[in-house]
Amino acid sequence: MDSVLETKICDYVESHSGRLFGHIRELVRRDSQNTPPVGREAEAQHYLATILEDCGWQPDLYELDSVPGLRQHPLFFGSREYAGRPNLEARRKGAGGGRSLLLSGHADTVPRGTQPWTRDAFGGEIEGNRLYGRGSNDMKAGLAINAFIAEAVESLGVRLGGDLIFESVVDEEFGGVNGTLAGRLRGCLADGAILSEPSFLRICPAQRGGRVAHITLSASGGILSEGQYPAGVIDQVTHLLNRVGTFAAARRRAAPPHALYAGAVDPVPVSVTKIITAPWGSSEPITTPEECRIELYWQAMPGETQHDVEAGFFAWFDETVAQARHLFPRKPVVEFPIRFLPGSAIPADHPLVTGLAACASEVLGAVPPVTGIEGPCDMFVFHEFGIPAALWGPRGGNTHAADEYVELDSVIAAAKTLLVFVARWCGVV
Repeated sequence: MDSVLETKICDYVESHSGRLFGHIRELVRRDSQNTPPVGREAEAQHYLATILEDCGWQPDLYELDSVPGLRQHPLFFGSREYAGRPNLEARRKGAGGGRSLLLSGHADTVPRGTQPWTRDAFGGEIEGNRLYGRGSNDMKAGLAINAFIAEAVESLGVRLGGDLIFESVVDEEFGGVNGTLAGRLRGCLADGAILSEPSFLRICPAQRGGRVAHITLSASGGILSEGQYPAGVIDQVTHLLNRVGTFAAARRRAAPPHALYAGAVDPVPVSVTKIITAPWGSSEPITTPEECRIELYWQAMPGETQHDVEAGFFAWFDETVAQARHLFPRKPVVEFPIRFLPGSAIPADHPLVTGLAACASEVLGAVPPVTGIEGPCDMFVFHEFGIPAALWGPRGGNTHAADEYVELDSVIAAAKTLLVFVARWCGVV
């Protein structure tokens, strides 16, 4: 490709960086929290549609339930409600002779949460190199980059050989991916896809899988009784938590190693993410708790099946209960609140990966790491439909936590790289 055009592309991103940052701020200011079974993505989706329309594209906002066969598909999960939560798709037809590329992202964010923020969660405040707000890092910066690229292609007058497709889906968080599935079933397919998740300027052609289990423990509580003092569920909780390390060790032994996670300290981590017994405060009686809910989250490698992952969990869980049956007068209840998310990967030497790496090397001045992302996402759906896909996006912090932020210099680097890659992958005529 003409190096003069690539220089022009990079100069354009630098000179229009204020507009790019403005898109991120405007998206952050549009509350798009996902709180299953409902979500608030509509306003953000309409904002993105306006950007595309203003630069001459024809955005298509469509309801998920308009997609034939969606709820009947094996990958569809849960009793989610999608009225007023449209997906967004727009396509710029190529002149011919090039490969098509899909730039995809999700408009929903996790909830603000009850953690204390020191900044407005929906303010889009900029301090130094950071832009703060819920979703700034995951993944409104990535969506803004994708929309900015659509603008740049038009402003620069770049004639692409292959189709360039913009997509923003709903309901990715909480193991959703129904929005991503809807796009594929509707026919939004391509020769390659880049998901602009916050990959920290790494190319990630692999994702880990993930499983969440809710374990409910119950026993008699109280504060006074004849004879033995009532322990409630505390001894059960202590026993189970002491056994989590055993489960983690079993996962590390059972999970097949994947080359893109060779450098990971713990390729398949196991975490206790919530422990709840009773509300706090003087409005509640002082008593040993009769119930405790524990949320356990663990990850999986590409190649592991849901059957094997869950069989390993229940083998550990049944053994844990059997070792101390006297502590469990009632059998603990296990529920899986969200779908099983499988690990998935394409080879590190796939042309999508090597091509993107070459672009990033020139922009960054160094070869970017090619590795697996540290958690699950919706990339596996693309792989299931035979679309080679990888993650590429900026750097940030406090993802899913209070004071989430994205680093603005990395936004510029990610945008330059992706815009150069669009030109190379799709071809310029």
